[in-house]
Amino acid sequence: MPASVGGSDVSGIALRLIVGLASSRGGVVHAAPTGLEISVDRAAPLRAADNGFSDLRHQLVIADAATLTDAGVAASDRRRLVERLAEAGAVGLVVGVAVGPAPGAGLDADLRAAAHDHHLPLIELPEEHLPRFTTEVLEAILEHQTSMLRRLDDADRALVQIVLAGGSLDDLCERVGGFLDGAAMVTTTDGRIIAAAGSQHERDHATSLPCFDRSGRLLTESEPIGARLDGPTAGRVAVRIAAGQFDHGLLVAFCSHRCLTVDDVHLLERAATVAALAITKDQAVAAVESKYRAEFLRDALTGRAGSVADAVAHAQSLGWNIDRPMVVVVAETDEDDDRSSRDAEEVRFLQERFARAWTHAMAVRENRSPVMGFSREVVALVGVPAEADTDRIMRSVHDLVRVVRGDGGGGRRSFSAGVSRMITSPADLPQAYDEAQSAVTVGRQLHGHGALTHVDGLGVYRLLGLVPDGADLRRFVAETLGPLATDDLAENADLRRTLGLLLDTNLNVAETARRLFFHYNTLRYRIGKLEKLLGPFTTDPELRLALALALKVHRMRGL
Repeated sequence: MPASVGGSDVSGIALRLIVGLASSRGGVVHAAPTGLEISVDRAAPLRAADNGFSDLRHQLVIADAATLTDAGVAASDRRRLVERLAEAGAVGLVVGVAVGPAPGAGLDADLRAAAHDHHLPLIELPEEHLPRFTTEVLEAILEHQTSMLRRLDDADRALVQIVLAGGSLDDLCERVGGFLDGAAMVTTTDGRIIAAAGSQHERDHATSLPCFDRSGRLLTESEPIGARLDGPTAGRVAVRIAAGQFDHGLLVAFCSHRCLTVDDVHLLERAATVAALAITKDQAVAAVESKYRAEFLRDALTGRAGSVADAVAHAQSLGWNIDRPMVVVVAETDEDDDRSSRDAEEVRFLQERFARAWTHAMAVRENRSPVMGFSREVVALVGVPAEADTDRIMRSVHDLVRVVRGDGGGGRRSFSAGVSRMITSPADLPQAYDEAQSAVTVGRQLHGHGALTHVDGLGVYRLLGLVPDGADLRRFVAETLGPLATDDLAENADLRRTLGLLLDTNLNVAETARRLFFHYNTLRYRIGKLEKLLGPFTTDPELRLALALALKVHRMRGL
C-alpha cells in the first residue's frame, strides 16, 4: 500500500515490480515481502558529495560499491549511511557490485546487516547491469505516471461533462464508483449523505462500517482526510468538497475488495472539485426557487395565500401537498446569533446548512411536505394520520428530529423545536404556526436547549410566554415569593418544592407529607414557616393562585 501522499501528482510503481526487474538481471534482494508494496516515484543516484539527506520519500537510491565507500567515508560508517537513508524515508537501496565467486560477495556484510536492522530493502545487482537497470526503472515509473495522468484527465473530462449536461451528484457518484470499482458518497460537513452510488454490495458494505452512526450519519469528526496507511480503514478515502472559503462537505469512496491508493485519492480530489462546481450550481438554482417557495409558505403561514383552493393548487405546483392533516413544526437553533462572535456571512451559511438538514430529513420521510428555512427558524409542515393522537404525533416528530440531530458531533448546532396541534385545512395554518412558535420559545425556557415541545404541553406557561417584557414577570416573582424567589439560602429551593406540592395537592397535608417523605407534624411546621414568609395562603385562594403562577414563572428560563 502506498504511503501518504508526497509531492508528486501521481504515485509511482510498487517496489515489488522493481524487484522483479532486478531479479531478471541477476539481482539479489534482501527485504521482507510485506515491505515491497510501497510506491516508488523517483530513482536517483547516491552522490558522494552528500553530507546529509533531506526528503527521500518514495525515492529509490542507486549506488555502486565505489560510491558507497566514498559516501560512507570508511567501512565503519556504512551502518550510519544506511541509517541516514532510512531516516530520510528512502524506499530502498540498489547497490551495483562486482561479480564474485558467490552471490553478494562484493558487498560488505555490515551493510546488509544495517539494511536489515533498519528495514531498508536492499538490492544487490551485478555492476555491469546497473546502467540498464536504472534506465528500465525510470522508464517504468514514467510509463506508470503517464498512464495515471491520462486516467485523471479522462476522469476530469467525464465528470465535468456530467455537470455541464445537468447531471446530479448521484450521477457523479455513479461515475466515481465506476472509476474506483466501489461505492461513492457525497455528505454534508456534518456527515449526512446527500448522494450515493455504486453496486448494492459495495453500498451495503460501506454503510455497515463503524464510521457511520445509528442514524446513518458519517462520523466526519473522526474521519481523516486523504490517503490512509495500511490498516482496517485503507478501503475508504474521504476528501473535502470546497469552493472558495466554503466547505460543502465530503466526497467519500469505499471499496470492499482492495486498498485505495494515492492515485485513487488524486482522482477523488479532482472529482471533489467537480462536485463543488455541481453543488455551487445547484445552490444558485435552488436560491431562486427557494425565494418563491419561501414567499408562498410565509404567505400561507400568515393567512395571505388566498383561498384554500388557490393555496392548495399553488402548493401542488411547487411539489407540496398541504391538503391533508398536518402539524406545523418550528425549529430554532439554541445559539443566539445576535450575540454570536461569528460574522453575518458565517451565520447565514450555518442557517442554510441547518435548513438543508431539515430538508434532507423530510425528504427521507416523504418529499411532498413543505419545509423552508427563514432567517431565524426552519418551518416544516409534517403530514400525520387523521386518527393520530398527540403521543403518536410527537413520536413521529421525534424521529424526524433525531435524523436531523444524528448522534451529535460533526459540527451540528443544538436546536429546539415546537409542534402545533393537528390541522386539517390550510386555512388553519396561521393559528398552527403561532402555536408552534409559542411551543419552541416557551419549551426552551422550561426545558433548556434541545427541547421538543408540543403546544398542549405548555398549559398556563403558554399564557405566561405571551408577556412581552420578562422584567415584569421577574418583578412579579420577586414580589409574590419574596425571599423564596432567590436561592440565597440553601433551604429556599426546598421550601419552594414543599409549596409547589402543597398547591398541586390542593393543600392535602397528608398526601403532601407522603410525597415528601415527611412526618405530618414536620410538614405542619413548614406550612407555618411558609405562611410567615408569604402570607395566609392556606385561607386566601387569590394568594394561592398568585403563588402557583409565580412558581411556574420561576421555572421559566431566559426571562
